[in-house]
Amino acid sequence: MNRRPRLLATAAVGATAALLLTGCGGGGGGSKGNDKIAGADTGGETSASPSASAMDSAERPKIELPSDLTYTFDWPKTGDKDKDAVLADSEQSIKAVDLAIVNQDALDKAYLFYYEGEAAAGTQKFIEAYVKAKARTTGAYRYYDAVVNVNGSSSASLVYCEDQGKGYDMYLKTKKVDKTAVTKNSYVLYNTQLHKNDKGVWVIEKLLSQRGSAKCQP
Repeated sequence: MNRRPRLLATAAVGATAALLLTGCGGGGGGSKGNDKIAGADTGGETSASPSASAMDSAERPKIELPSDLTYTFDWPKTGDKDKDAVLADSEQSIKAVDLAIVNQDALDKAYLFYYEGEAAAGTQKFIEAYVKAKARTTGAYRYYDAVVNVNGSSSASLVYCEDQGKGYDMYLKTKKVDKTAVTKNSYVLYNTQLHKNDKGVWVIEKLLSQRGSAKCQP
């Protein structure tokens, strides 16, 4: 994963090498650019969220994140049932990894609900880097330019960008926030491969990320 701010970027990148498909990921821990925490699921969201019909009968984990952590998902519904389901589950998968970091639990059940195989193994290592550092992230994160493709009834891909410019690392013990300047590396491109499992949930099998991608620059 690569969705983390700068402070733990180096450690996380090393920890998540297995998750990134092929030499992607530069600076920024794991394929998430921010670690968020439990408390209150906040943030402006203009996306296909988990309440829609896209979220079928599967009992998805409840994800509650803190008020100091906000999200904006600028990937509006497509009008296609399957594509909107991919977006909705992907949104939750992002938050689930952050919840694991908040809980300081590299085997947290919520993210394991949305990740399998190679992606799950890499994500675990990514979370472990934050647990070891006793840190999480804080601030605001934005996701945009989503392109989703569904192949058949159970295979899909999702490419999207993340803006980490207002996201920072925070040490849990001291509550010190490491604020860093916005650079081209504050923008991360993600490419995920998903499949629909027997519960009807779109889970991530593989994840590739590229920090500083020209495609995601403002």
